[in-house]
This record gives sequence, C-alpha cells and structure tokens, in this order.
Amino acid sequence: MNTGPRLQRDMWVLVCDGRKALFLQNAGDHAYPKLETREVMEHPVERSSAMSSDAPGRTHSSVGSGSSAVDQGDPHDHAEREFLRGVATRLDALVGEKHIHHLIVAAPTRALGILRPMLSPAVHHVMSAEVAHDYVKSPLYEIERHLNTN
Repeated sequence: MNTGPRLQRDMWVLVCDGRKALFLQNAGDHAYPKLETREVMEHPVERSSAMSSDAPGRTHSSVGSGSSAVDQGDPHDHAEREFLRGVATRLDALVGEKHIHHLIVAAPTRALGILRPMLSPAVHHVMSAEVAHDYVKSPLYEIERHLNTN
C-alpha cells in the first residue's frame, strides 16, 4: 500500500469510526478532487445502562457452595465491533458488485485495527492506502485537501 494517498477519478474513500461510516467517491480528478457521498451508515449511541442487563451473570463452583460474578465485557466495544463488521460486509459487497476499483480507508487507529482483519481479500486488493485519522466530522473539502496533499 502507498503511504501517501492521492485521489484519482472514481476512487472511493471510506471514512469511518466506530459509530459512523461515509462511503465517498471522487467525481473529480487528482488535480481537482470532488468527493461525493454515496452511502452513510450509522448506529445510535446507547447509554451503557440500556445496553446491558441489570446484574452480571453468576457462575457456581462445582466444589463447595461458592459463586462469582461473570464479566459481561464492554457493551460499547461490542457495538463498535459489530458496526465495523457491517461496514466490512458492505465494502465487500460494493467491491463484489464492481463498484469499487480503488479505495482509501481513513479511520482512527483503533477502528483501523478492528476493521483491517474483517476486510475480505477482495477489499484488500483494491485498497491503495490506509490513513490513521478521524475525518468523520470533517467537511468533504477538508477530507479532499488532507487526502490529496500527502
């Protein structure tokens, strides 16, 4: 993969974090990029109390009468992973349908680390760069500028 992405004509850019994904396509060229939104995926942020049960589960010792609580894990982490799994599935479908031939993925380091192993070999094949930065809340012209100046 290249270290410095350049936006080419018809290139797709996935900008995502653990809660929102923007599927963008460059309708311009490398000199004058013009990113246009093709799809948006989001999942609502729920409070931790709404995401888990009231009390942790219990396990009972096979010897004696002891029991202990079972850690339920972080519900936000689980929700983020499931969301990114859906993003990876959608990317794979877009590549399989021949919509994406060249791709740049821009996401925070944590999201990239979760997303990378979920991507199919077909998606890895069309991916020309990864950018470890959170651009989800940035306007499109800023994303164009950042991705085209590296």
